[in-house]
Amino acid sequence: MTEHARVYGGSLYDLAAEEKLSDVILEEMKVVRDVFWENPEYLRLLSEPSIKKEERLKLIDDAFGKDAEKYLVSFIKLLCERNLLGEFGSCTEEFEKRFNIDHNIAEATVTSAVPLDDNQLQALKKKLEAISGKTVSMKTSVDPKVLAGLKIELEGKQLDGTVSGRLSDISKKLDEIII
Repeated sequence: MTEHARVYGGSLYDLAAEEKLSDVILEEMKVVRDVFWENPEYLRLLSEPSIKKEERLKLIDDAFGKDAEKYLVSFIKLLCERNLLGEFGSCTEEFEKRFNIDHNIAEATVTSAVPLDDNQLQALKKKLEAISGKTVSMKTSVDPKVLAGLKIELEGKQLDGTVSGRLSDISKKLDEIII
């Protein structure tokens, strides 16, 4: 993450928290980030120096002005004016990081070989909350390469309970013995 993202994303978070809009703005930032991610040509258009700044700012107003919080729209315009729109995703990450700290939320990424059902997800969430002492926000993915079990990243810590992880550990131990 760049220094720009830390400063700008952090500053927007401070303002949003002061105005008691941090949860609303975070959700809107995620939507805007997805729009930029799914439409890179739109992001390039907003960053195109050959288009007058006023026209680019009007495009932002047309796209987000009616639906998004005014502070977020102003923030997007500020990034546009300073040629930093490419940093929007990182600004969103910084904003979310600060939000999670203030709201005692831990993010977990869970990878399994097959999709987990709702009961399994709830049980896992409960267990991770007991481990972390925080409310857990989980992102899940499916990767058949894990074979079975779960691979979890929680607050920067890796918990690998997958068959592929265990096989890799066994392979490493065998290599140490043979050498």
